[in-house]
Amino acid sequence: MKGFYSRKLHSLLGVIPLSLFFAEHLVTNFTAVEGGKEAFYGAVAFLNGLPLVIVIEALLIWLPLFYHGVYGLYIAYQAKPNVGRFGNERNWRYTLQRVSGIITFVFVIWHVWETRVQIALGNVSHEEIGGVIHDAVTNPITFAIYMISVVAASYHFANGLWSFLVSWGITVGPRAQRVSSYVCMSLFAIVSIMFIASLFAFRSIDFQTATSMIDAVKTVLI
Repeated sequence: MKGFYSRKLHSLLGVIPLSLFFAEHLVTNFTAVEGGKEAFYGAVAFLNGLPLVIVIEALLIWLPLFYHGVYGLYIAYQAKPNVGRFGNERNWRYTLQRVSGIITFVFVIWHVWETRVQIALGNVSHEEIGGVIHDAVTNPITFAIYMISVVAASYHFANGLWSFLVSWGITVGPRAQRVSSYVCMSLFAIVSIMFIASLFAFRSIDFQTATSMIDAVKTVLI
């Protein structure tokens, strides 16, 4: 029974509030596509200007994310994929949900270290965060990591939403589950495209920091 409630809490936190945070992160990053550097930094300034932003982040993002991520790793550790024996759609979705969750959790830790932690340490300002992402996505290796990770996160989000609807009894019956599957997989495609477009937007020279520009000039001159 204890495991039942732990899994229910894990599932619930994945939708409320983490899916909302995921959507906010998507919209904020996509401003780089629609409005470039000015729009992105405007969105960042708005978010950081919210009252009690640290408390909001701690209670509605970091604590739920920690529980969802750590307990998700435990679920993945206990998982017994059987796609080799029964390669049907649900078995593949079950396996991909675990794999995408691990990729996403590792990526989030790295991404938070490169952004939020560096800001907290005073190594980077909010006005330079676009430059940090620019440096990452203009490096072929880290760009590939970002691409894989955002697609994995998008799948984990969309398929997790479908799983939530099923496990919480919202979509009951084969037809309802099939329709919700189409909707969620369409959402996966849309979100993936938006994130990938954002990554390409951050490759723009507009996001290049002054330090990066100096390094680039030195490289050319040397």
